[in-house]
Amino acid sequence: MKKIFAIALLPLAVLALGACSTGAAGTDHDQAHARVVSASFQPNGIATLEYLRQDDANRLCSAADVAGKPLDEKTAKAIEEAALKTIKMPSDGKFLGDWKEGEKIAQSGRGLTWTDDAKTVNGGNCYNCHQMDKKEISFGNLGPSLYNYGKLRGVTDPTSAAAKPIVEYTWGKLWNSRAYNACSQMPRAGHKGILSEQNLKDVMALLLDPKSPVNQ
Repeated sequence: MKKIFAIALLPLAVLALGACSTGAAGTDHDQAHARVVSASFQPNGIATLEYLRQDDANRLCSAADVAGKPLDEKTAKAIEEAALKTIKMPSDGKFLGDWKEGEKIAQSGRGLTWTDDAKTVNGGNCYNCHQMDKKEISFGNLGPSLYNYGKLRGVTDPTSAAAKPIVEYTWGKLWNSRAYNACSQMPRAGHKGILSEQNLKDVMALLLDPKSPVNQ
């Protein structure tokens, strides 16, 4: 699902600066690395330089990854609480759309690149990281399998009161995954505007509708 820009032949020695940095010298290396990366990109069409700008969560999680240890509990909790506040529930109170449209979104990796225009419908590229349909032979494993996502959670009627906790959690996870995992690598599809509200509803249906191939 993640939309990234291609780095054009950056010297490996320069890229290594960020990975090897520690302490005050590390800060200098990080800044030098950021300058070189920024200078290597140019905005093109709808592809801007926005994705090069790290927010606090990205910066802290990247530093923890370089250090080879998880965030401390207090910092992780603060990131999750801040992310939780960004989640916007459906404007009409309805969480599910059309699972068939959701499948199209899950299969598509288009959108937000320099080869797309503003009219391109963004895809979720969900199969890049997850198994979803048992019949699908091509999928990634960076994320867990989502096959039988709703079925395994006992969702037989997504509109019922009993299903509400799972439905709202799933929406929140799609909107801003860091609300539940501070350093989640899952794209923040709603928070970052990757998917529209209707797009999200359709993906929700793919995950939770009992008639969806995900739950067969």
